[in-house]
Amino acid sequence: METSRAARQPRLPFFGAALIGVVALAAALAAGHLVAGFISANASPYLAVGNGAIDLTPVGLKDFAVRTFGVYDKLVLLGGMAVVMVLAAAVAGIASRRSPVPGIVLIAAFGLLGGLAVALRPDLSPVALLAPLASLIAGVGVFLWLHRLASATPHAEVAGASRRSVLLAGAGAVVAAGAAGAGGQLLAGTRDAESSRAAVGRLVPAEPAPPIPADADFAKLGTPTFLTSNRDFYRVDTALSVPQVRAEDWSLRLHGMVREEKRFSYDDIRDRPLIERTITMTCVSNEVGGTYVSTANFIGVDLGDLLREAGIQPGAEQIFSTSVDGWTAGSPVVAALDPERGAMLAIGMNGEPLPVEHGFPARMVIPGLYGYVSATKWVKDLEITTWKARRAYWLDRGWGEQAPIKTQSRIDSPKGFETVPAGKVRVSGVAWAQHTGIERVEVRLGANGSWLPATLSREVGLNTWRMWWTEFDVPAGSHQITVRAVDKSGYTQTDARAGTVPDGATGWHVISFTAR
Repeated sequence: METSRAARQPRLPFFGAALIGVVALAAALAAGHLVAGFISANASPYLAVGNGAIDLTPVGLKDFAVRTFGVYDKLVLLGGMAVVMVLAAAVAGIASRRSPVPGIVLIAAFGLLGGLAVALRPDLSPVALLAPLASLIAGVGVFLWLHRLASATPHAEVAGASRRSVLLAGAGAVVAAGAAGAGGQLLAGTRDAESSRAAVGRLVPAEPAPPIPADADFAKLGTPTFLTSNRDFYRVDTALSVPQVRAEDWSLRLHGMVREEKRFSYDDIRDRPLIERTITMTCVSNEVGGTYVSTANFIGVDLGDLLREAGIQPGAEQIFSTSVDGWTAGSPVVAALDPERGAMLAIGMNGEPLPVEHGFPARMVIPGLYGYVSATKWVKDLEITTWKARRAYWLDRGWGEQAPIKTQSRIDSPKGFETVPAGKVRVSGVAWAQHTGIERVEVRLGANGSWLPATLSREVGLNTWRMWWTEFDVPAGSHQITVRAVDKSGYTQTDARAGTVPDGATGWHVISFTAR
């Protein structure tokens, strides 16, 4: 008789069942985030899975995301993950209208996935597995509680009372989840690097960079300003959660093929005579005409000096650098030791301590090389080794081992497809060829027009970009403008179009516009 009655009991309503799944998901994520607050932000299963997705994404798709979404690529990833997880949780809830088993199976699968993602993180210890474990327990517990609460409603009242009881209980669970998530965020904030950065104070270089001359840019004619503000400086990295490292907790280990292993604290670096160098950095993901190129005054110490103090052994080829979040890069030892190039361990940027998102407390900057082999942020470890012995993050994903920045140029004004008055049309832009230098820039109107030299800005250094401008008499109609640069080695920028993979894009920047 009891079995017959159970068999006749109606299933939970769709809305209530879906809500149970979604609320259980919220509880699981919040619990994981709360526990991660005691350990590390990256121990949060949600972020760990996101970081794992970044690591496993094919190079072409990752490059597409950077080109398409720019600095918002990580928000798009996290948002997409959230949508998929909510839909999966709702479906699991609906599939559990009669029995909680399907929902529990899905929650367990999510828990195992989160645990695997955390276990594979190179920057986390085994204790970080407590975060996905907390997610699993909270998710299963809340799901069973709400499911039993809804199923316990008398037969005749399932459609009404069940919905009300689930709504009330679900609201309570959501509030608790929100409090847990906020608690995790507050706990993570106790390790906030921003307050440590503020306490560093002003960085005064013993050897300041030469003043930037007034004619180093043509900003009034449409080019960028010569120095890029910290706020506008491009940012491309794999960090879903910006590492929070306090200066007082940071240290740098220099080891490997050296005569004497070295370890430096933040105060060790800051107490040295600081130098300031003006450097233009470029991301390998920068397409022809792209914006992933910026210039700043970096403050720090000469990286070559640190290497020479440790004593580089014969046969050393690579500086295998590691960030606090486990990201790695391989840089040529010869480039870091080149005194003319001026490689740095930087702790400041444009007169301030490094912004947290740009690597505070310290980062590498090696002029003339794309960032993925020269610019490790939040750097904590430098191992001197060979190319064969260690393979860095991007090398295992199809990018080139050596990554000298290619001679490139860009049109900034007029913009592509812009409409301008016919007559005199001023054209302006930038060109770069770190560590070689720009000799001249040539511009032509129309696909078969003559190349004309542009007026160049004052040169600041071989490691920085140069601005340019020129004018054309343009009749009404549709037109094209093309630019190319010639560097100081005599090399003329190639017109052969190539994508960013494996070692940087090539080709002439061409824009179309209309004159009326």
